[in-house]
Amino acid sequence: MDDFLRAGRFDEKMTDDAAAFSTSIEFDQRIFEEDVKTNRAHTTMLMEEGIIPEDAGVKIINALNKLESEGLSALNIDPSFEDIHMAIEDYVTNLVGKEAGFMHTAKSRNDQVCTDIRLKLKSEIENTTKNIKQFITTIVEMAKENLDTLFIAYTHLQHAQPTTFAHHLMAYANELRRDCERFYDTYKRVDISPLGAAALTTTGFPINRQRTAELLGFSEVMDNSIDSVSSRDFVAEAAFDYAMLATTLGKIADEIVIWSSYEFRMVECSNAYSSTSSIMPQKKNPDIAELARGKSTVAYGELMTILSMLKAIPHSYNRDLQELTPHLWNTVDNTNDILKIVHGMVATLTINKERTKQLASENFATATELADIMVREKNLPFRSAHTIVGKIVSDSIEKGITTEDIDNEFVNKVSEEILGEPIELGEDLIRQALDPALNVKSRTVKGGCAPSAVRDAIDNMEKFLNE
Repeated sequence: MDDFLRAGRFDEKMTDDAAAFSTSIEFDQRIFEEDVKTNRAHTTMLMEEGIIPEDAGVKIINALNKLESEGLSALNIDPSFEDIHMAIEDYVTNLVGKEAGFMHTAKSRNDQVCTDIRLKLKSEIENTTKNIKQFITTIVEMAKENLDTLFIAYTHLQHAQPTTFAHHLMAYANELRRDCERFYDTYKRVDISPLGAAALTTTGFPINRQRTAELLGFSEVMDNSIDSVSSRDFVAEAAFDYAMLATTLGKIADEIVIWSSYEFRMVECSNAYSSTSSIMPQKKNPDIAELARGKSTVAYGELMTILSMLKAIPHSYNRDLQELTPHLWNTVDNTNDILKIVHGMVATLTINKERTKQLASENFATATELADIMVREKNLPFRSAHTIVGKIVSDSIEKGITTEDIDNEFVNKVSEEILGEPIELGEDLIRQALDPALNVKSRTVKGGCAPSAVRDAIDNMEKFLNE
């Protein structure tokens, strides 16, 4: 029980409700393995430095190894324990006896819990970035198969310009890449060992902090012991990274919802990621995409909670910090669930190529290229070309005609109204400008939608994936 901590200082037990209110044992189970590793590394260092008797250290390490092999279920998870550290110390004490007390020499729960959280978060970030890169790999393979699949790009959810499905997919890939790179950058600030800071001022024992950092796989040791036990900016930073990843995933899910509607009919969700109505048997609802879109907001709330808790806490350790970790782990788990489900949905989408080609050819989506050709071929200022093409579109809508009906005579007539003279582009240039496939192929600038430009983008992405 936790009484061995209180026995020296207090002459009465904590009330049951106060004990229940203060315990972190339930969500501490998340860092069980990390706490075992931290205790083992610290005990190993104490032995090597001659700070504790070697025979006592060996017994402690053997007990910790036994616990690690048995797993969490071997612990007495008693609600009266304040945290996982006490439960593990209780286990070791039951096996070793009073010599187990050497394990806590020159160590506090303050530096111990922060070490555990950093170790666990490192592992979580590694797992998340691996899964992001797997998703990017899927997207890249889909893009390779759709380099020439015409698609319509939107601004303000209105037809903008023709593109390809591959080009749109690679937008997702690049957003996810930045999400991944944010995690890589955060990882550097998580990968620093606070162990050895003890409660807040280190210890009078001649401990070797570099050795425990080495044993635990940290790249360096934190420079200030107060900062070591009190700082949780790395928690907020990681939560932000997960929130940004959730934003990317929510956007993808939202587009799946829109694209799969009857009005758009651009993609169809797999039956495995769809549901039907309890009353309307014809329905195929993108429920999983909608839920992913909705669940993507959870990370924002958790991030705000974490930031609010961190605001204006004085140095150094305060018990408020205990309440951060459940919000961090909820952010991690929720976002990882969304990542897995959105990956599965995208991988199993069916693209309606006839429909996307139709949309790319309609609603004057190629009008910008008609203006560009006027600039390139006739040396016309772009604003003048923009005015002419805008009038061509408005006249076409008024007359009920499409881009297929726009010819040299029509363009000349509008040009005479605007410029006072015909522009004389000729039928070939007009057809070239208004053809969505030729539109796409002309966008060879880096980052463009031409198949050659998208192939270059794919090559760059594959270099990133192989790093």
